[in-house]
Amino acid sequence: MFRRTVAVALAALTVLAGLPGAARADGPPQRLVWGECADDLPNVPPDERVRCARLRVPVDWNRPNGPTFELAVARRLARAPERRVGMLVFGPGGPGDSGVERIRKGDRFSGELLDRFDLVSFDPRSVARTAAPVCTPDPALRKPPVPLTGQADFDAAVAYNQALWGRCRPTSPVFDHADTLSTVRDLDALRRALGERRLSFHGSSYGTLLGQQYAERYPGRVRAVVLEGVFDHSLDVRSFVRTQAATLQDSFDEFVSWCDRSADCALHERDVRSVWARVLARADRGEYTPRTAFDVTAVALGLLAGPRWPQLAVIVRDMDAGAPPPEVNLPLSVAAFCADWPARVRDYTDYAGLVRDAVAVAPDVRYGAGLLAVQICLGWPSPVRNPPHALNVHTRTPLLLLNARHDPRTGYAWAVNVARQLGRHGRLVTYEGWGHGTYQRNDCTEAVVDRYLVDLTLPAPGARCPAG
Repeated sequence: MFRRTVAVALAALTVLAGLPGAARADGPPQRLVWGECADDLPNVPPDERVRCARLRVPVDWNRPNGPTFELAVARRLARAPERRVGMLVFGPGGPGDSGVERIRKGDRFSGELLDRFDLVSFDPRSVARTAAPVCTPDPALRKPPVPLTGQADFDAAVAYNQALWGRCRPTSPVFDHADTLSTVRDLDALRRALGERRLSFHGSSYGTLLGQQYAERYPGRVRAVVLEGVFDHSLDVRSFVRTQAATLQDSFDEFVSWCDRSADCALHERDVRSVWARVLARADRGEYTPRTAFDVTAVALGLLAGPRWPQLAVIVRDMDAGAPPPEVNLPLSVAAFCADWPARVRDYTDYAGLVRDAVAVAPDVRYGAGLLAVQICLGWPSPVRNPPHALNVHTRTPLLLLNARHDPRTGYAWAVNVARQLGRHGRLVTYEGWGHGTYQRNDCTEAVVDRYLVDLTLPAPGARCPAG
């Protein structure tokens, strides 16, 4: 009888465990098997400190015994193991950036962090080596322009998107489960597999949403969380579009000011705004076909993130002389972003209102990245899996926020708003400079993050780092 009871119990446990190796929130942590990384980064030499592994997790965390997939993970061992603090997990941005590549390159971290932590990251759901979909547009459908010009364009955009997603979906098991809340569960499974009682985390750009929502769901499992280039997930669609346009306009204003005072600017001693307006007028007349006015503003969005002001000045000068704008790739994991952020835009009338709102706050650059985000997600199933909301975080150690005053992508207003939501559970440090990404800007920004991650030392309220 005893043997039969044990056998029944073991059988039940086997059923509960799901597929072999699957990570479960209530089961034993999965053991990561570290080995050589696939040789898919030809410009990155092999490094004996870097190893890769696969973490098996459920496709749908609400069905832990259902289908699973493997998360690509990479680890870089601490250079000074005798002074090692623990594991530090890096949350990549995008959404669509590869954390595995960040770890293999190793150029995203200071010397102290390379010495003191085993650095770990992963390719999130639907990104690179982790069940990335193969998305090929339907050749029978025309890709609508940005911005849309009428109801027919709006309807065509919805049809184009839905046809594209229909072709993506069969190629990835996680296409409909790539929201950040699901990635939060993946991150906790990774923490457990790494053997860490509490998580040390550094999120960049869109990766800050992962850090915010992890701290919200698992406050007792947080050791330290850095949010660099802060994403604000509390905004409705109109506020999102307006703030994205306003922050790009702010960075463009800074570029104009630099040109006015610097002989290094190819447009020095010229009316930069007038030159820029002529370039947009050329685009509006179709002189750069197939490039559009949005492609012109995308050039600014890409180069102001550096910021690479001298290069932008040369390109604007050349466009004014008739050269077409260079192609700018703004990659985005649709499966992740559209599941986190509802594009509740009913028709072209609603859409045109968003365009007017953007132009009102950004008269030079017109659009900002928000309008592209809206168009990419038109027609996504509603409700989304991870709808926007104000944060409710109660961690023992406050989260550290770091943002540039003039960031063209994750604007300073977003960081201020997230800091307000966090209250005493967050601490914002302002970099009084430019560009997207602030950690390695100078000794001050680097020291703020390193002291927090290594020693859990918080900077003083209202702390600032100088530009440069």
